[in-house]
Amino acid sequence: MAKIKVHHVRLTTFIHATEDEDKVLEAIGTFIPEEIDDDDVLFDIVETRGFFGNPIKVVNVEIKRSKAVRKFIDYFKELLSDQDRTYLLDNLDEKIDEEGTLYVRFNKQRAYLGDAEVDEGEDVIQVRIKVKAFPMRKDAVVKAVKEWLEE
Repeated sequence: MAKIKVHHVRLTTFIHATEDEDKVLEAIGTFIPEEIDDDDVLFDIVETRGFFGNPIKVVNVEIKRSKAVRKFIDYFKELLSDQDRTYLLDNLDEKIDEEGTLYVRFNKQRAYLGDAEVDEGEDVIQVRIKVKAFPMRKDAVVKAVKEWLEE
């Protein structure tokens, strides 16, 4: 079983003035396994304003402790449909940056319903997975993620 090594995980989404904050928080909770202790999840909401002065809240969730990260990664992989896994495999080069971070965006509305559906739209929950690889080069990270997703 190919294991992927990960430094940390970050989830980010926005709560617009027209959205129900509790529902958005429930949507982001779709991606956090119940087995992870609350103490292992750093949760932050920052209030800001949009381009036209509209209120926006930025939700950031971070998981750093290695045991919690491992639980998240295993759960994350289970959430992916075969179609989404294939999509990610076909687009890995665009989904991983030079620093070794895998970026995956999920439909926020579907997440509220309990479904993880990869989406390139605007109304999303972004998951950023900082992968460990040696040597730390993009091609090594792409290879590690590819092997992990293919197993």
